[in-house]
Amino acid sequence: MEKPPEPADRRLHWNRIDTHALVRFLLFFASGWALVTLFQYFEYAIFVFAFSAILALLLNYPLRFLQRFVGRSVALSLVIVLSLIAIVVAVVAIGLTLSNQLQQLAMQLLQTLNTTNNPLDQLQNALAARNIPLNFDAVEAQIRNAFVFGLNWVVSSLPVLLQNYVTFIIVLVIAFFMLIDGAKLWQLVLKLVPDRYRSRVAIAVQTNFVGFLRGQLLISFCLSAATFLVFVLFQIPFPFLLAVTVGIFDLIPGIGATLGVSLVCMIILVQSGWLTALKVLAVCVILQQLQDNLLSPRVMQSTVHLSPVVVFFALLVGTRVSGLLGIFLAVPIAGVMVSLLNLEEAQGN
Repeated sequence: MEKPPEPADRRLHWNRIDTHALVRFLLFFASGWALVTLFQYFEYAIFVFAFSAILALLLNYPLRFLQRFVGRSVALSLVIVLSLIAIVVAVVAIGLTLSNQLQQLAMQLLQTLNTTNNPLDQLQNALAARNIPLNFDAVEAQIRNAFVFGLNWVVSSLPVLLQNYVTFIIVLVIAFFMLIDGAKLWQLVLKLVPDRYRSRVAIAVQTNFVGFLRGQLLISFCLSAATFLVFVLFQIPFPFLLAVTVGIFDLIPGIGATLGVSLVCMIILVQSGWLTALKVLAVCVILQQLQDNLLSPRVMQSTVHLSPVVVFFALLVGTRVSGLLGIFLAVPIAGVMVSLLNLEEAQGN
């Protein structure tokens, strides 16, 4: 029997496929896969140099300020010495404070959950009084297990942090050398780019990468300081630890502040009850809205402008490729790519 002829629309569909376009797509896909594999292979080196570059960028601001009054060599010496003192003080004072408060907080949360008058039991009794029988025992067990897992993870991570002091020293040394020879290193990087694209690359990196990191750090610091005052005002235990938690989560673009505030309010719920948690949540939501609508547009007005969908896609890809480092660097890298490729559809309003 003869095969029935293929429909005309199917033949037309296959005729539209361009072999050269398919080959280019496959080559592009293979190049991207090879680039991701290469990135993961050299992840440690990229991690060290990325954080060294960020530290050098931050130290460059006091260096430029001091150069107005003294010579460059004297300004470099002052910045390096003062930054070393500040880092040692921060690691010893703030690190020990955070570690102590974290241990006390974990023990307090576990003790509160093990009591018979914890917030979940109070909610269950209140619902039962209104003839709404709900059993939160499974939820309480899951929360308790999550806190125990988190505490064990923190305790097990302490030896790893102590073993990584060599990496910390390497980051400091590389950052200081980057600070000294920053202009030469930047010119060396630009030489890898064709001449006709150098100015565009320099502007894109300056506005998207450097501007984003500087602005995000400033915004997170402001939110941390504001939430710290709120926690002190409401007499919340461990206000410094909770404020730092909010600030660290706020470094994640898009959803970071919401995650940080939600986590902190859950902790306050277990610590101080429903009423205090709701008050803190309301004030933190107001602070977050002020940040998103007043502070962020002014700080970020000349930096990254990406669609929220592109931001979340970049965060997911960055997390998959490089974990924690990818979370912090995904959005500025995506902003640089969108600027260089002139992808107006991927830009925000």
